[in-house]
Amino acid sequence: MTIIDTITLDVADTEAAEHFYRTAFGVDTHLRFRTATEPATGFRGFTLSLTVSQPSTVDALLGAALELGATALKPAAKSFWGYGGVIQAPDGAIWKVATSAKKDTGPATRRIDQVVLLLGVQDVAASKRFYVDQGLAVGKSFARVYVEFEAGSSPVKLALYRHRALAKDAGVPAEGTGSHRLLIGGDAGTFTDPDGFAWQATSPTPAHR
Repeated sequence: MTIIDTITLDVADTEAAEHFYRTAFGVDTHLRFRTATEPATGFRGFTLSLTVSQPSTVDALLGAALELGATALKPAAKSFWGYGGVIQAPDGAIWKVATSAKKDTGPATRRIDQVVLLLGVQDVAASKRFYVDQGLAVGKSFARVYVEFEAGSSPVKLALYRHRALAKDAGVPAEGTGSHRLLIGGDAGTFTDPDGFAWQATSPTPAHR
């Protein structure tokens, strides 16, 4: 099964980014940072989500991020799906912290159950076919709206969402130009997908490819 090993974010200050993510979320293990060299404006076409066990953990992680300079895009609130909020990190990346639970079952923790990379794409069906051809296995699929791939042993789960719907979910305008400022590392190989998201081989390519 194809897995994602790392997510590399292009940032203005790599040391500041490392400090932010290590302190706010504790997710620097699978994050990499490199100095941004290409311009980017507006929505970069992706978000990262942290799935946690209960609302108090959502509040703890979002609160830590805000104290370290993040900007609130959507304050934490209850929804049909659970409870969550959205912030924009100082480097510009958009993060959602959410839980399917609507009530706490214990003290707040900083435990993160799943990291999800959501790519905003123009044609979900076409991008789904593309990624299946790269060796990813579909876990969930909702018509031409949303696709979630099996994570297996991967520390990061990949999902596809309509570009404008993803921007709306993040609370930002859908318009954006320039670099995504994102590099996805895994065992699928080195390629660029139909929406311009770049992948880099970080481990041996599967034998069947």
